[in-house]
Amino acid sequence: MDILSIIGLIVAAAAIIGGQWLEGGHVAALVQVTAFVIVMGGTLGAVMLQYPLPVFALGMRIAKWAFQPPPCEYRALIRRIVNWSNTARRGGLLALEPQLTAAGGTYERKGLQLLIDGAEPQVLRDILERDIDTYEQSHRTAARIWESAGGYAPTVGILGAVLGLIHVMENLSDPSKLGAGIAVAFVATVYGVGSANLLFLPLAGKLKVLIGREVKRREMLIDGLVAIANGDNPRVIEGRLSGYLAEGDR
Repeated sequence: MDILSIIGLIVAAAAIIGGQWLEGGHVAALVQVTAFVIVMGGTLGAVMLQYPLPVFALGMRIAKWAFQPPPCEYRALIRRIVNWSNTARRGGLLALEPQLTAAGGTYERKGLQLLIDGAEPQVLRDILERDIDTYEQSHRTAARIWESAGGYAPTVGILGAVLGLIHVMENLSDPSKLGAGIAVAFVATVYGVGSANLLFLPLAGKLKVLIGREVKRREMLIDGLVAIANGDNPRVIEGRLSGYLAEGDR
């Protein structure tokens, strides 16, 4: 669980609600179902129109990463690669077969299997790098659906404000209905701008960071497997892979 994401949402919501309260306003004034439906429904529809279903579905699935990021432990990966190197030096590449069951994820198993099968170092690198390119392209495109939502939401909020004002103009003869229309007009703008800048755009940014982290992990794996295929010393491999880590994490 990413506590920082949860704290960030709470702080953002508390700032808006607290500011409303400090100004002497009522928190209930910010709760407008009509404005919410206009902004969220309009934004969702625009995003669905922009992207094909597979991209949209992937973007929705990875949204949870902002709060439950996939595991990505670099040091554990380095330890596994160094262990594979030691095993290969003692018993050859075929001695790595029992390690397949303990490999962390499909990509790692694929790379290890290629190594065991005796793939040439350059061939192994080419295959796995192509997989990285496909992964990065598909996931970054999926993350952009939240950027798009952040772009559409403020505009849809303005659309909601215009609709609210139209409602006000239609009921100028009935003062009892003016308040509701004006409330929808202004709250729709708040929902649009607020959701874009406090949720959608930060979410897209967080997903890009997590995708970059996974790409880095896969690049480390490729370097380690290629080094094993080349017969490099385990200590040399460990030192090379440690270069991927920030100095304080080594």
